Amino acid sequence: MAPIPTPPAEPQDAPDSYVGLDAAEAESRARARGWSTVRSLPPGTFITMEYLAGRLNFEVEGGRVKRCWKG
Repeated sequence: MAPIPTPPAEPQDAPDSYVGLDAAEAESRARARGWSTVRSLPPGTFITMEYLAGRLNFEVEGGRVKRCWKG
């Protein structure tokens, strides 16, 4: 049986630091800090609950990040 792969380390970054930023600026900053996937979602979007290491999610309203979380 093959060993279970170790997921890559996530950037040591506080998701709360993105709240209030312009969405484009937040995405650029997240990618520069090493997040492999950045996802912007409008409020109330239905999403699956699977966790993806290296992904940062933004809830964007009016062009600004309203909420941010890992996975």
